[in-house]
Amino acid sequence: MSVAIIAGTAIYDIPGKALRKERIETPYGSAFIYRVAGEDLIFLARHGIKHDTPPHKVNYRANIKALEMIGVKRVLATNAVGSINTEIPPLGLALLTDFLDFTSNRKSTFFDGGDSGVKHVDMSITYCPTLNQQLLALAPSFDIDLRPETVYVCTNGPRLESPAEIRMYAQLGGDVVGMTGIPEATLARELGLCYAAVVFSVNWAAGIEETIRFVADSDSFDKIRADILALFIETLKTTSDEDCCGW
Repeated sequence: MSVAIIAGTAIYDIPGKALRKERIETPYGSAFIYRVAGEDLIFLARHGIKHDTPPHKVNYRANIKALEMIGVKRVLATNAVGSINTEIPPLGLALLTDFLDFTSNRKSTFFDGGDSGVKHVDMSITYCPTLNQQLLALAPSFDIDLRPETVYVCTNGPRLESPAEIRMYAQLGGDVVGMTGIPEATLARELGLCYAAVVFSVNWAAGIEETIRFVADSDSFDKIRADILALFIETLKTTSDEDCCGW
């Protein structure tokens, strides 16, 4: 059974792995995946490997449906975010455990009525507890200090947020803010995929400093990319569909 890594900003391949591009036709449009040679591992670049698809135009339904169609059950995702909580500074990493959805006009469900039916999927636990537990257990082995509980605020983009919006998100309990985590995670939950996500901060959110400054340290980014991918691959190797799925 295949497993998958969904990567966003700054991660467009898996160093040292040969990737073969494949187009999957779904009821929701085409999705492009990359099969890792000799392994049951799928790589999906959320924005495309040239980063030419903005957050509000990602075909989240096609991506998640394509993974289900080819037999993927476990998915690990990474997202670049802005930090709201001062405990997660730029270049900090955090494990997602809940979310706030402020997106609009996105195709956010597989259950649109008609042939697809109507279903109200419980999102009490959106991120797979087994995958989260294993990510936390393995993180120190990869020199990763991983914040264990994090609320992700998803905005529509592509514009960045205002200082007033960030103050509101903080009051609501948001820790980090990004543009791609939803509906990806909720669509995975609708199809019964076991999904977990690690985010890495690239800036303080609006209003925390006078202006937004993005981290530009290429050496640090290279290390973060390598560490996250190594952690993901080991987590997928040391868990099973039986451990995770069906919850």
